[in-house]
Amino acid sequence: MVARMVSPALLGLETATVEVEVDLRPGLPGFSVVGLPDAAVQEARERVRSGLVNQAFDLPALRIVANLAPADLRKAGPQYDLPIALAVLSGSGQLRPGALAGTGAIGELALDGGLRPVPGALVMAEHAARRGWRQLVVPEANAAEAALVPGIRVLGARGLRHAVDVLEQRCDATPVKVDAEALLAASAPEAGGDLREVRGQGDARRALEIAAAGGHSLLMIGPPGGGKTMLARRLPGIMPRLRLHEAIAITRVHSVAGLLADGEALVMQRPFRAPHHTISAPGLVGGGRVPRPGEITLAHLGVLFLDEVCAFSPVAIDALRQPLEEGCIDITRAAGSARFPAEPLLVCAGNPCPCGHAGDPARACTCAPAAADAYRARISGPIADRIDLRVDMPRLARDEMLHDSAAAEPSAAVRARVQSAREAQHDRGQRVPNARLGAARAREAAGMQRPARALLGTAIDRLALTARGCDRVIRVARTVADLSGSERVEAEHLAEAIRYRSAGGVG
Repeated sequence: MVARMVSPALLGLETATVEVEVDLRPGLPGFSVVGLPDAAVQEARERVRSGLVNQAFDLPALRIVANLAPADLRKAGPQYDLPIALAVLSGSGQLRPGALAGTGAIGELALDGGLRPVPGALVMAEHAARRGWRQLVVPEANAAEAALVPGIRVLGARGLRHAVDVLEQRCDATPVKVDAEALLAASAPEAGGDLREVRGQGDARRALEIAAAGGHSLLMIGPPGGGKTMLARRLPGIMPRLRLHEAIAITRVHSVAGLLADGEALVMQRPFRAPHHTISAPGLVGGGRVPRPGEITLAHLGVLFLDEVCAFSPVAIDALRQPLEEGCIDITRAAGSARFPAEPLLVCAGNPCPCGHAGDPARACTCAPAAADAYRARISGPIADRIDLRVDMPRLARDEMLHDSAAAEPSAAVRARVQSAREAQHDRGQRVPNARLGAARAREAAGMQRPARALLGTAIDRLALTARGCDRVIRVARTVADLSGSERVEAEHLAEAIRYRSAGGVG
């Protein structure tokens, strides 16, 4: 007797259909799983055995072979436990014929037959909807995220017995429904502190606003204690609210990475990731035997903050080239290939030298001659060329440290301007922020007249701008113009963009 059902396979953020075939025949009792399974899939035999017995089902005294087709696709993870168990029950007559027709299933079995959540339920539900499956059985803790997908009936189950009762309609089988728009509308504003708490650093505050309004990368260089980290951690609080498609894109990534809390349906805050400087290149951009998302993907549509950027491995920093330019990262390993989205707002902060006091009028630098140049050179030229905004952050003056920050502009006021600038970009028909515009589209959106073009030509000569650097100046200038409510880029907007391009002491 052969019983069949389907289950989605997860390959990074991509999916494939796996047909679970279970053959039960007389012979020496045994249980084997074939079809290129990894160790977690192989161990499904023991979890299924215990789950069946502990949920008061009969374990057939037969030879059981579970085949996961296609056989040349590597299967990983515990998500096949539930479909294997349901197919065994169907093949042994403990589940009525036809109950599995048009049904997919995912879930890890506990030894007592309960169901544990698995990563990637949202992505697998999208696969089920695209393939026209009638319904998908998932662990109860995964039901909310899977229900974000329209066009598929999602059934949450607490355990194996509950899943069978739902499929045979012996208990309440009401599909899970989630109103994503209502969830997002009711979400709280971004957390992370208020900008009014930051003293001084007017140039850096302005650069932060421009970065948030246009999605531009930012580098802050200055001595310790100047407020670099404090500013970066307040960036999410001035970024525009998530649109629904952005929230779902972030949720998709966090679901695959296993970062969603049990029962969490939607990520409603922009991610803020701040990896330690000892992180490896695979940890930053993704990797592993089976490709997994790295920090740059986990920060997708949010903020990736690299504190003490000059202390990061040059190999790790240089690995950011492709994602900064293309907005995605391709990972190839022996177990397969995967493409992950990577469109974070990159914010880097660093000291001007190893001791941190080069150029500080209050404290002498104790580094060897030329050490400051060598330290900053750890940010390679190609990476520096991809950073839009650069800010020198000097030591705060005594009066600035003593000044009461209560009168400073709050994050809410800055966020309102940022939101207006993003809406202006949307009104121009842009589906991406200014920083992600193509070169031709950015020049068209800028609409520069003769004075602005002349200023740009002077900047190209004096700063030795590359073609990429020139395009990035135009994109920043377009954002400055959006913040001022201007329809075209004027010379003063371009002058501000050029000023932020020439600061920072790198590149």
